[in-house]
Amino acid sequence: MTGAPTTVGIGARSGVSAEEVLAAVDSVLPHGVGAVRLATIDARARETGVQEAAARRGWTLVGHPATALAQVRTPTASDLVAAAVGTGSVAEAAALLDGGSLVVPRTVCGRVTVAVARTEPGR
Repeated sequence: MTGAPTTVGIGARSGVSAEEVLAAVDSVLPHGVGAVRLATIDARARETGVQEAAARRGWTLVGHPATALAQVRTPTASDLVAAAVGTGSVAEAAALLDGGSLVVPRTVCGRVTVAVARTEPGR
């Protein structure tokens, strides 16, 4: 997997800490990944804990509007999440929004949900 762009989609509860985010990412991130980008819904991209997690690792952080995430076809979706934030998927949709293939599906780790997508070189 080395060299392939990897996007880690993050869904989280408000007030999540950087430690919680990094522990969740570390629990699912495959070994040997190249550059990592964190992606989430725009409201969570403004969360201090999410911003600090990205900064600690030198990762790019991208926030997407719920309307964009809602357009992404994902293997799982939640009516509860859709009612709360306007899209049935945050982590998987954010990971997949810019293309690629899901290599780690939606995984819940405490107050953080993560999913990992990889884009093949040349895409």
